[in-house]
Amino acid sequence: MESPWIEVCPIDSIPLRGCRVVRTRHMQIALFRTASDEVFALENRCPHKNGPLSEGIVHDRKVTCPLHNWVISLESGEATGADKGCTRSFPVRLDKGHVYLEASVATAP
Repeated sequence: MESPWIEVCPIDSIPLRGCRVVRTRHMQIALFRTASDEVFALENRCPHKNGPLSEGIVHDRKVTCPLHNWVISLESGEATGADKGCTRSFPVRLDKGHVYLEASVATAP
């Protein structure tokens, strides 16, 4: 039986308060690591003008888009404050220092 999770990378390959991009067949997924070693996965595009969230500033459980300063929740992908919009978020699992994504994410359209 095939595992529902795919190992993506060691957590140490994602900078603290930073990001690493994973490419699938259909999209780029930004893996964000907070100062407290939490990891979140979002589609690498801001809901405003498709800016590269991976190049944004990570703070608390949020990322600020580098293009127009929209603040996006790492937990839900929702824009915060007065801004409205959402980018896709994906389940992440950490196990023994390694980051895993759901296998279905790799084939998601």
